[in-house]
Amino acid sequence: MATRRPTSDDIRRLFVGSPPSYTRGEVAAAAGLPQEFTGRIWRALGFATLADDAVAFNDGDLDALRRIRAMLETGLLDEQAIVRMARALGRTTSRLAEWQAEIMMGAILEPGTRPSDEDLARSMEIAARFLPDFEQTLLHVWRAQLAATTSRLLAIAEMAEELPTTSRLSLAVGFADMVSFTAFSRQLDEFALADLVEGFEARTSDVIASHGGRLVKTLGDEVLFTATDPVTAGRIALDLVDELKRSIGRGEEGPDVRIGLSYGPVLPVMGDVFGTTVNLAARLTAIARPGAILADAEMAHGLEGAEGVEVMRIRRRPARGLGLVQPYVVRRTSPSAGR
Repeated sequence: MATRRPTSDDIRRLFVGSPPSYTRGEVAAAAGLPQEFTGRIWRALGFATLADDAVAFNDGDLDALRRIRAMLETGLLDEQAIVRMARALGRTTSRLAEWQAEIMMGAILEPGTRPSDEDLARSMEIAARFLPDFEQTLLHVWRAQLAATTSRLLAIAEMAEELPTTSRLSLAVGFADMVSFTAFSRQLDEFALADLVEGFEARTSDVIASHGGRLVKTLGDEVLFTATDPVTAGRIALDLVDELKRSIGRGEEGPDVRIGLSYGPVLPVMGDVFGTTVNLAARLTAIARPGAILADAEMAHGLEGAEGVEVMRIRRRPARGLGLVQPYVVRRTSPSAGR
């Protein structure tokens, strides 16, 4: 018998279990929440608004809404906080799901070929086999990330308590950018380009994590990271340059990298960071030469005396939207230094 192509109902049963049995009005009523509020929750999670009579919600959706009602009833979280949490969850899991699905399909299917019904059925079988393990691993990693993030926030809070009341809490911000990425990408096919971007993100994220920094976001050819102090950010930047050079030295041709570093007050919003400090790091990246690291004055001051690091002042440069800025070149101390 020919293998049947999996349907959307097959996929839903595999990943979310019980079939839908509620309209949006019914699921809201059963959960004891206003329909307008549950609609905000679904939109924040990234799901489309359905017709009033569409039967699209199952027992799992109802259980999630009841948990949300229980959280509201504690009085510790209001509706705005719940919606913001839902938006964070939706954006993160949407990207995670798409990324993991691409990895799985790429591992199972032949690149550049149209999948057959047998290929799709086999992918469903593999997903069913590994889903419990993925789910438990995801939960463990999420809890571990919460622990790491909370510890980092507590450390920052302790730093703030030690500062004078007139000071503002500061972080080190870094941008790492692949030089001439657009021109280089025109020479590659789509598979080689995907490998280049994934390799860049993998190497940069590994280096940042190894120093205890935070990878804020990736933009294909650019990475934004933060660290609690200038020395950590400086060592991350130096290792990033070295790692990319080693990759090219192994015959993995690719664009060079340039990095901008800045230290100062930042505004964290929805997992991202904003403010003049972030903008300055981006502008320093734009004026840095390939393979170079540029820092602002605050970052340079924080790197003074750091072992194995030297900072050199260069001429002032115009930076879009910021006027003239004073950059400093950051590099490793030469072997002959101090002899």
